[in-house]
Amino acid sequence: MKLIDRFLEEKIIRLLAHFPVVGILGSRQVGKTTLAQEIIRKEEEAFIYLDLERPNDLAKLSNAEFYLNSHQDKCIVLDEIQRKPELFMLLRSLVDQKRVAGRFLILGSASPTIIKGASESLAGRIAYKELHGFNLLEVSKGSATNTMIRHWVRGGYPNAFLQDDLEIRDLWHQNFIRTYTERDLPALGLRADAITMRNFLLMLANTHANLCRYDVLSSSLGLTKATIQKYINFFSESFITRILPPYFMNMKKRLVKSPKIYFRDSGLLHSILGLKDFDELQGHPKLGASWEGYIIEQICQKLESRYEFYFYRTHQGAEVDLVLAKGGKPKIAIEIKYNDTPTVSRGFYNSIEDLQTEQNFVITPNSDDYHVAENIILSDLHTFLSKYVPQL
Repeated sequence: MKLIDRFLEEKIIRLLAHFPVVGILGSRQVGKTTLAQEIIRKEEEAFIYLDLERPNDLAKLSNAEFYLNSHQDKCIVLDEIQRKPELFMLLRSLVDQKRVAGRFLILGSASPTIIKGASESLAGRIAYKELHGFNLLEVSKGSATNTMIRHWVRGGYPNAFLQDDLEIRDLWHQNFIRTYTERDLPALGLRADAITMRNFLLMLANTHANLCRYDVLSSSLGLTKATIQKYINFFSESFITRILPPYFMNMKKRLVKSPKIYFRDSGLLHSILGLKDFDELQGHPKLGASWEGYIIEQICQKLESRYEFYFYRTHQGAEVDLVLAKGGKPKIAIEIKYNDTPTVSRGFYNSIEDLQTEQNFVITPNSDDYHVAENIILSDLHTFLSKYVPQL
């Protein structure tokens, strides 16, 4: 398969020059190993690569302190480190004994809050970065519109995006879901039978881009509300879903206060819903929700270290699909439309007035780029990501 350059590569190389430990986190199969191996290939420093899912590599760490100490002059890559979370305390000790940049590059398919103690153990010694699926700007070398449709339908997982055989691509998504539910989640401490988990994922897919009603999910699946919340938190912490909280700080209006939930990868969402191509998606009730989630994820990928993300909705009907805030203060309001000539709703104008946002956008699939009002810009997704995001 074609190798696509990842935007994160330069950032990881820069961090390795300044931090003893650098972590690349992200969903399984998102390209962490490929990225690490590309860095190894390009950099002149000596590396040792260990995959902790391979018995031979895991055996090398039977006396981990001795092995790691014997390679102090190399950068040691530890792939799928969530399989051996006890290593974090050892890494802290080794770094404190010899604090030099670029000693360890760790790759993990779970966030530090799931890898118990990881954040505390290496506080001040590690820099984390999340690797997402392909962003639209990473893959749009030719026609932006055609590439966007392909990207939206297939999602950003490299093996799915680059696979032209529809049957193989569908099988890859099914296998990913099966591995995730039957092996990855139990390994991280979440145990549930496969049928319950598949039903839960299907319900989440039908909840995509809507308010997350824990009580409704609880009654539908026959699980306690606490169990539902636990499952959703695990999905979020293992990079499968995104929980978007409502913005209601210091607001006096009656506001919606339940979060919204999104599958972070549109291709995974479509596979769970049984949608195989663009035509099937066009006739599906979740078309608008899928488009909304796709846009939000592309934006969050590019701006995650610079803004906090919310949505805004009042009981009177004012609504913003995505609010970008800094320090809890709204800065940018974004409305998402699956229509190239949309009418800006009164609710969006009211929301801008409520939030007092400095910049406001309406994002569509393929519209021209222009002001629809003094403080509102209409733009297609590719233009927004390439032209406006660098300025935000």
